[in-house]
Amino acid sequence: MTQPLVAILDDEPDIRQMLTEALTEAGFRTQAFGRAAAFEAALKRMTPDVCLVDLGLPDKDGLALVHGLALESGAAIIIISGRAQVQDRVTGLELGADDYIVKPFDPAEIVARVRARLRRPKAASDRAAQTARFAGWTADFNRFSLLSASGTEVPFSNAEGQVLRMFLDSPNRLITRAHMQEVLGGSAGESFDRAMDVRISRLRTKLGEDPKNPALIKTIYGAGYIFLGEVTWA
Repeated sequence: MTQPLVAILDDEPDIRQMLTEALTEAGFRTQAFGRAAAFEAALKRMTPDVCLVDLGLPDKDGLALVHGLALESGAAIIIISGRAQVQDRVTGLELGADDYIVKPFDPAEIVARVRARLRRPKAASDRAAQTARFAGWTADFNRFSLLSASGTEVPFSNAEGQVLRMFLDSPNRLITRAHMQEVLGGSAGESFDRAMDVRISRLRTKLGEDPKNPALIKTIYGAGYIFLGEVTWA
């Protein structure tokens, strides 16, 4: 069985080496890059399972790169950055990142976060059906896209896809924050709650939901969420 591939993008050689050693020891394959250009060129011939991306890159804005990855790649995206402000974290998550880790960090934490990010995608890939139909929409988890009844295609990120799949797997049932944390991985707390709020908000927008009165993804205050609708898998 081929081990998951982790792509590391950071312009600091010491950090690349540290992450490479920690992840290799944990059983992962790795590819490390110091420049965005080399990383993006390599994506044409490799398909990483997880991308660790530093925001402070010398040749490209890290957030722009994260946004492009989220729309075009099925990889989980973990930002590693020295930017510790809450707004930086929120922006990273809004642009499609799955997780955000502030430097300095313990390599063991990176390994744990990578494993957590892989847990849900692996479970999803075990399902033969990768296409779901609901409320006039078709969700294609191979293409990371939503297709409306009128034929309009709307892409979604890997992070958004994990949340959408969780809802589609359990329609018309209450999904608590605790269950979301268990299924999707990550550390419970304010940062996890904020990440879920961002992803659900983005999904609602892509599904054309009224933010004040959504018809599909309903918030049950103090309890969690319910996805209302009939779902057919194919």
